[in-house]
Amino acid sequence: MQYIYAFLVGGAICLIGQLLIDKTKLTPAKILTGFVIAGVALSVLGLYQPLADFAGEGAAVPLSGFGNLMAEGMKDALREDGALGILTGALKSAAAGIGAAIIFSLLGGLLGKAKGKD
Repeated sequence: MQYIYAFLVGGAICLIGQLLIDKTKLTPAKILTGFVIAGVALSVLGLYQPLADFAGEGAAVPLSGFGNLMAEGMKDALREDGALGILTGALKSAAAGIGAAIIFSLLGGLLGKAKGKD
């Protein structure tokens, strides 16, 4: 059942994104930023963790999960490091994912062949 829950929640998050693309004049960058901010806001309100516990990776993989990861990292660092944790916690918690994205993007750029827009 965990796979079904992950599929349904992840699919619902993607559906919301697609509806925002189709029905509004928001740019994709604004929608993606909105998903990160929504993840942070839901995490601060204590609503994202129950969703992540229910849906697993269906809630963790979308960009709202990235916002949740950053908010949780900031809360943990704030407890451990005080006010300095506000500045460092989000990046520490997301560093592995950001680093992997940079490395795989670099590899894709080096190994792939660019095509022109024709």
